[in-house]
Amino acid sequence: MLRMFLALIAGGLFGAGLMLSGMTDTAKVQGWLDIFDNWDPTLAFVMGGALVPMALAWRLTQGRRPAAGGSFPAPPPFRLDRRLILGSVLFGVGWGLAGLCPGPALASLSYNGWQGAVFLAAMACGMLAAPGINRHLDRTAAKA
Repeated sequence: MLRMFLALIAGGLFGAGLMLSGMTDTAKVQGWLDIFDNWDPTLAFVMGGALVPMALAWRLTQGRRPAAGGSFPAPPPFRLDRRLILGSVLFGVGWGLAGLCPGPALASLSYNGWQGAVFLAAMACGMLAAPGINRHLDRTAAKA
């Protein structure tokens, strides 16, 4: 129960941070990606405000146990493979076209009308299709 409550608090803080920083505004996100015209560096500060504390948290949790029980996950192994590259490219294309990634897409449901719902549905379809596409690509690569 405590873990669920803490997850609710963390999710609420994440959503509030997205709203406060303007990252649910698709024009602001697309402004970050528009480096040749009206570039908006705001997202760099948002990313730095998230990455720096997270890097410190990973360092400080080594050898410790979470207050709510369980254990901290180990850092994932670094593997630059087809799945990572393809996923990154698809994520970037979707992010550039729509100006939303999964967190802000969920937040945008409350104010973005049917466009937000269409994007979220398309994103969910892509997430559901990804394992099958990966299996197909793995079989194709194994035959080659």
